Amino acid sequence: MVYSAGRLRYRGRYIAATSGLGGITDFKGEGDGATPRGTHSIVGLFYRPDRVALPSGWAQPIYPGDLWCDDPKHPAYNHLCREPLAASFENLRRSDPQYDVVLITDWNWPEAVPGRGSAIFMHQWRQPGAPTAGCIAMSRCDLHWLVARVTPGCRLIIR
Repeated sequence: MVYSAGRLRYRGRYIAATSGLGGITDFKGEGDGATPRGTHSIVGLFYRPDRVALPSGWAQPIYPGDLWCDDPKHPAYNHLCREPLAASFENLRRSDPQYDVVLITDWNWPEAVPGRGSAIFMHQWRQPGAPTAGCIAMSRCDLHWLVARVTPGCRLIIR
């Protein structure tokens, strides 16, 4: 899977996609809004069982209280957590549909370096063409097509 210049290529298909507002970078930092350049692996697939059917046999449900720690000072930085969490976090069970289905990359994971960036996911975009906070985003239809075919360990190359 290759992302470059506003599109994702996978299995001969081109998908319109967006990256971070901060562009593509070789020097990712927490909160910079940039997407890290390089070769990453897909290490997880989460979904909202109250909103969508199981998208693939290896998908894990997102439950109320599921969080992703984005606090570089916390021991759980760039990992899945549960509330309550006495640190900065991103709620995985969002009120909007962006995280109804989410692919997790291995950026700065599992051994997270504090401040190198967290929560680099692939998810549904807010609106067509809208940049992300550092993730790769696409339409709901394209995301569902993708997750039906991606397997754990699949490479994501960001150019």
